[in-house]
Amino acid sequence: MTAAPDERIRIVVVDDHDVVRRGLLTVLGGEPDLEVVGAAEGGMRALDLIARLDERAQRPDVVVMDLEMAPVDGIETTRQIRSRYDDVEVVALTSFGEEERVRAALEAGASGYLLKDADVDEVAAAVRAAHRGELQLDPAVARLLMSSLRGISRDDVSSALTPRELEVLALVGTGRANKEIAAELSISERTARTHVSNILRKLGLASRTQAALWAVREGLVEVDDGE
Repeated sequence: MTAAPDERIRIVVVDDHDVVRRGLLTVLGGEPDLEVVGAAEGGMRALDLIARLDERAQRPDVVVMDLEMAPVDGIETTRQIRSRYDDVEVVALTSFGEEERVRAALEAGASGYLLKDADVDEVAAAVRAAHRGELQLDPAVARLLMSSLRGISRDDVSSALTPRELEVLALVGTGRANKEIAAELSISERTARTHVSNILRKLGLASRTQAALWAVREGLVEVDDGE
């Protein structure tokens, strides 16, 4: 689903390659529910831009972030954005798909991770998903993370987690944000967040993305292959 015309998602594009930056501005700006409010060619300029936009009550909803930049890379920029503006989501867009870099981006607070060969629809979908508080990963990236989830069996999880935590884990697996989990289970958002933190700690996972991938892999949630 797309946002209503008067509820367009505000986007900032950050990439140090002029051609890529211009391309993203063109394709994302052409989507009826998306509005590009600024672009920056580096991490520090991105932070300055977001601060200026915030002063004008135009804080972006989502930042599309290149990771390979200098002197401040996209991972550190993502970390700083998320620490300063916890309601601004970040979608990482990069040419690289190494597991270590993927993990670092997600742990810094990225809500999505796409490779630069993703098509326009995939990038727009990732922006919309991030705005909804959901995770969007390139299929190759998802497989990479899935293959790294070793040594955690369903029986181990069932014995380690409480019934409520298992409910929360199943909802995390469907891509639900903490706010949605709270509404679904009639608990506070703070309680939902605490449950997610406990799940990660008990299972030794680094991010809720890993928890979601584990839930899917083990059949804790059903995946609809169709549209």
